[in-house]
Amino acid sequence: MHYAQCNTMNHIIIQEASEADIPAIVAITQAAFAEYSDRLDPPSSVRDETAEKVLAKLAEGRAVLALVGGAPAGTVYYSPREGYVYLGRLAVLPERRGQGVGAALIAYVERRAAELGLPLVRLGVRVALPHLRAMYERLGYRVYEERRHPGYAVTTFVMMEKDIL
Repeated sequence: MHYAQCNTMNHIIIQEASEADIPAIVAITQAAFAEYSDRLDPPSSVRDETAEKVLAKLAEGRAVLALVGGAPAGTVYYSPREGYVYLGRLAVLPERRGQGVGAALIAYVERRAAELGLPLVRLGVRVALPHLRAMYERLGYRVYEERRHPGYAVTTFVMMEKDIL
């Protein structure tokens, strides 16, 4: 399935990823999360992302790739669950941020949720990254739960959701 979005700066193609796209997914995710390596406690598991781990994620959900000018620029995972679609690991190459790539990927997942008849999209955001929470809030997401990683006494991430249907 393909979806194209055009704006004045670029032409974004969104497509469901295949196994052939796994190296691009790993590279984009590593590049996008690299700047957070010293800001997240506990550290993100993305630093240990491998082709094998991506393949395992594809067995339980889907990955989407954003192309700008024919080159991979961003990726996101989504997985249908009971009553919602989970959106995870949104990643946009640093040089492609601010160009609508992330918003196009999120919009694609939201459309897929609607097509699947699932009324919500849910995701998790680290509290150490308030700019990401603010971005999701601008897109209509709201916090529905605070959570903490095992062994932590304070909230380390929040769960957000958006009504789609």
